[in-house]
Amino acid sequence: MKLIKEIDLPGIGKKFQLQTRSGEKIVIVVHDDGRREIYHFYREDPDDSISMVTLDDEESRNIAAILGGMSYRPKALETVDVALGDMLIEWYKIEPDAYAIGKTIGNMRIRKDTGGTVIAIVEHDQSKIVNPGPEATFQSGATVVILGEKHQVKACKKLLFHGCVL
Repeated sequence: MKLIKEIDLPGIGKKFQLQTRSGEKIVIVVHDDGRREIYHFYREDPDDSISMVTLDDEESRNIAAILGGMSYRPKALETVDVALGDMLIEWYKIEPDAYAIGKTIGNMRIRKDTGGTVIAIVEHDQSKIVNPGPEATFQSGATVVILGEKHQVKACKKLLFHGCVL
C-alpha cells in the first residue's frame, strides 16, 4: 500500500485517502459524529467514484475488526498486528525452537520483565485460552496474542523466542 494522505475537514472530521498496490483509490471520511463514508474509485479514472457506503460507529468497528484480523486470522499469516492508539496487539506463532516451549507465563515473568500482556493463546488444534493465567504453558505451534506498547510487545517476543529481553 502506498502513502495514506490525511486531510482535516473542519466541522466535518477527517479524510483519509490511499492508493492500493493494485492502483485503486479508496477514500474514507470519518465524521465527527462517528459516521464513516468509504468511497472506491475506478482505476482508470481516479476522479470517478464506483461506489460509496456509509457506516455508523459500531459497523465501522466491526469491519475494522474483520479487516484487522481480530475476527478471523488467515492461516497463511504468521504474525498480525492491530494498533489501538499507543497500544498494539500482535499474534506470534511459537516456533519449534522457541525458548518459551514448555514454560508457563509465570515462569517467563512476561508482564514483570516486559510490560506486555499475553491476552490469548491459540493452540495448534485451534483450542483457545482467553486471558490465560500464570500457569498457562507455551506449546510449539501455538499462537500467542500479546497486548502492549510497541517496545513492550517487541520485548515480549524476544523473551518468548530467545529467553531474554535485550
